[in-house]
Amino acid sequence: MTQNSSFSKGSLEIICGSMFSGKTDELIRRVDRARIAKQNVTVFKHKIDKRVHDTENFLTSRTGSKIEAIAVKTPEEILDYVKKHNIQVVGIDEAHFFSPYLVDVVAELIIQKKRIIIDGLELDFRGRPFAWVATLMAMADKVIKLNAICSECNDDTFCLSQRIIDGKPAKYDDPIILVGSEEYYIPRCRGCYQIDKKPDFTNQK
Repeated sequence: MTQNSSFSKGSLEIICGSMFSGKTDELIRRVDRARIAKQNVTVFKHKIDKRVHDTENFLTSRTGSKIEAIAVKTPEEILDYVKKHNIQVVGIDEAHFFSPYLVDVVAELIIQKKRIIIDGLELDFRGRPFAWVATLMAMADKVIKLNAICSECNDDTFCLSQRIIDGKPAKYDDPIILVGSEEYYIPRCRGCYQIDKKPDFTNQK
């Protein structure tokens, strides 16, 4: 029997886009197909993310798709679990919630010939890249970029995750991470997106 090429050399797939673009749905769809193919699969999510998930034992999308998942705090926990249980396919939800060390963990998993499927925001609410997600995209065998529907003009296009606080766009210098869903974020296209100053792409802090 010919060995599956994904497991003979390892692979990385990245699913990215703004909030409300269907990233988690796509992750669940791909993981489900791997399970149908009788592959040993485990999905991980960050413990900080408790928005639409019923319990720590499930990952649930906004459309209601659901799959079993393990909630962890650090990328190291993912590596330890995969090694202990000989997982073939590793799903990771919301990569931007993890520390930059996720890159090192993913690189090690690729060396271990695992198939890794990750979703996450490539840009923060200011329109600047999450550096470790950008690195993962550069490392990936495949990058799937998803569109959202702009909440203002209804265009199906590239969108940014517009953060709204008390009915107004958040300030550029506000904290980068604010866990939330419809209560804090809406998708907006480039033309409808608002921020009080332009992103500084030369400043890596």
